[in-house]
Amino acid sequence: MDLDAFLDASVTPPAPHLAGLEAATRATQTATEMLSGPVAGRLLEFLVWVSGATRVLEIGTYTGYSALMMAGALGEGGRVTTLELDPDRAAFAREHLDRSPYGDRVEILVGPALDTVRTLEGPYDLVFIDADKSGYPGYVEATLPLLAPRGILVLDNMLRYGRVLQPGGDEDTRVLRDLGARLAADPRVVSVLLPVRDGMTLVRRA
Repeated sequence: MDLDAFLDASVTPPAPHLAGLEAATRATQTATEMLSGPVAGRLLEFLVWVSGATRVLEIGTYTGYSALMMAGALGEGGRVTTLELDPDRAAFAREHLDRSPYGDRVEILVGPALDTVRTLEGPYDLVFIDADKSGYPGYVEATLPLLAPRGILVLDNMLRYGRVLQPGGDEDTRVLRDLGARLAADPRVVSVLLPVRDGMTLVRRA
């Protein structure tokens, strides 16, 4: 058993609606490495539950796994707003959300994320960014003003499968490496990079 399999086996198993969504994603969709999965999903669920979040913003729906995981942990009257560029993926996610117990807690907005963010009003208790990596700096700057005073910003894939450890790299790797360094030095925020799945950076206001 490799480490990822061991980690997957070491978390509380996902509910049937989540397991079904994961299976359908792997069977029918491309780029299935974008699926959050049970480990990252449980961490997001914990953050929502511990913070008592009622308003969550997600950039990058993919097939809705992380949105659905977070929706199940929301406080009373809570809502996840998730942004997706691809209308086909948004439709797939919507179909599976509507089959789940928590689909009515999730709103999917389709279109370029930065354009959509500019139409939103905060505060959000948690913002989860898991979209195009070159867009992360723009997403961070656009969502920080929307973050609640005790809100949490979460950025996925900050390790880039370990590529950030090597000099150079492709554009996405360079962007994420530079962003991580800037966040660590930014007096506006406090950040920590967790080696969970492909690296998840947590950010709060200083």
